[in-house]
Amino acid sequence: MAGSQNPVMANIDGEVVFERAVLDRYLESLKSLAISEIRKEVDSFRESISTKVTLDAPPGKNGLIGFDESTQTGGDFRVKHAILDRQLEQISGSRTEDRAIYYIERLRKYVSSDRKEGLDLNRWQDYDEIITDSFWNVESRDRSEMHDAGYWGNFVPLIPRQLMLRYTKPGDLVLEPFMGAGTTLFEAVSIDRNYLGVDIIGELVEKARAKVSGSMTKSKYFLYTGNSCETDFSSLLRENGFEASDLVIMHPPYHDIIHFTDDPRDLSNASSLDGFLLQFSRIAASCVSTLRPGGYLAAVIGDKYASGEWVPLGFLVMQELARTGLILKSIVVKNFNRTRGKRGQERLWRYRALAGGYYVFKHEYILVFRKPA
Repeated sequence: MAGSQNPVMANIDGEVVFERAVLDRYLESLKSLAISEIRKEVDSFRESISTKVTLDAPPGKNGLIGFDESTQTGGDFRVKHAILDRQLEQISGSRTEDRAIYYIERLRKYVSSDRKEGLDLNRWQDYDEIITDSFWNVESRDRSEMHDAGYWGNFVPLIPRQLMLRYTKPGDLVLEPFMGAGTTLFEAVSIDRNYLGVDIIGELVEKARAKVSGSMTKSKYFLYTGNSCETDFSSLLRENGFEASDLVIMHPPYHDIIHFTDDPRDLSNASSLDGFLLQFSRIAASCVSTLRPGGYLAAVIGDKYASGEWVPLGFLVMQELARTGLILKSIVVKNFNRTRGKRGQERLWRYRALAGGYYVFKHEYILVFRKPA
């Protein structure tokens, strides 16, 4: 090998572990070689990674002494074999020394970066789970672990999980003024995000609290029963030791499609569309006031159909959010193939669509905004 020692410590379950400093020295040593030697050396390195076995590693956590999987900031570095191999292949496939050195330097940046600091573009290939397309096709709601698909009005766990993975890092605070049955809460604590949620239905809040209280989590979570129209979210954050939120997720009622309570203060009981939008805008303004500069707000909303007319509720809500000074970053369309309201009634809904001259609702919008820095 070109370096003073083989940097590979172990190949465990498709992931390769290195001494970070040794790997960096090895990559640096490649830069002094001619292109033919670089290719030969890197091809040999790729082969050594493929044949390295767990038994070669010293005992300890995951077979490694001092390896801290939760931080990735110590002397050890762990990466998926497939991701690393693609980068090494680019080096060995280079036609010139300059191009090979470019790829070597890019790999060195990748090795030295720290995933705990959030979305790190030096390691963008690590983020296989994050969706970057604007169309999300969802077959059914998640029923695993704490999730319950039985509550009418739940949204799919995929949505808050994707938003948190993309726009937050562990330890950040997620604020949700319509927490419902706790979908966002459950996803937040599973990936070490702090959470503050409010809902007008106390029974839902307490059920969510009971579920999450039995989980093993590093996250802090604060759950409140209340009317978000009357909630001072900035004060609520300060009471719990936070100066700002990092991500706001809003999944309000779609006006009066589902009446969740008999409480006249409930947003789903707004007497008119204008009244709904007015109440929503007040809640949005209160939430935006908590958001740190550069933080994100995402609203999940669908349209409605009333009195023979399509009501573009999603776009009306988008306009209200734009008035708060936020910058629109993206509109994601989420297609949902099976919904509780249409379960077993596909032919009936098809008839209604043909008779009414409209198309059956199968999509919602995820409106992503950013607060100016």
